[in-house]
Amino acid sequence: MHCPACGNELKQMVADEITVEVCEGGCGGLWFDHFEIQRFDEPCEQNGTILLEIARDPSIQVDHTKRRLCPKCRDIVMMRHFYSPKREIEVDECPKCGGLWLDAGELATLRDQYPSEAARHEAAEEYINEILGQRLDEIRAQSDGALAKARRIARMLRLICPSYYIPGKQPWGAF
Repeated sequence: MHCPACGNELKQMVADEITVEVCEGGCGGLWFDHFEIQRFDEPCEQNGTILLEIARDPSIQVDHTKRRLCPKCRDIVMMRHFYSPKREIEVDECPKCGGLWLDAGELATLRDQYPSEAARHEAAEEYINEILGQRLDEIRAQSDGALAKARRIARMLRLICPSYYIPGKQPWGAF
């Protein structure tokens, strides 16, 4: 496999029984297969410290605006998106295989952002409430109003049509 950022040949490195492809001697980037990053993205996961010190060539300049091809799928252009609610780290993700490419230093930044997965989820909830909180409250109010209206209609229909007239509810037969 070749590095999507600088074209260097990726080398395999084993960390916590997981093989990660690294651009050692090149740009210093990391390739994680689908869901592998979850084993290394928190500071309490000491098994990932070996991935923080990848030797890189300082003369290699990476163009972060260039679209990158997946090193595993080869012909698929990866999607670039923010990895966390703080929006400090942009990762490249393959839409086909789900692998993630992190540029040099991004894993260290990612590990420094949140102490645990619970803290990351809490930050995401706060961000969603900050952005959509008022609109979600309006939608909930509309839904609660519609639910109350439906319950009133159901109560009225019970008076008009008792349950023993509903087909299949009576022991003596159905109509």
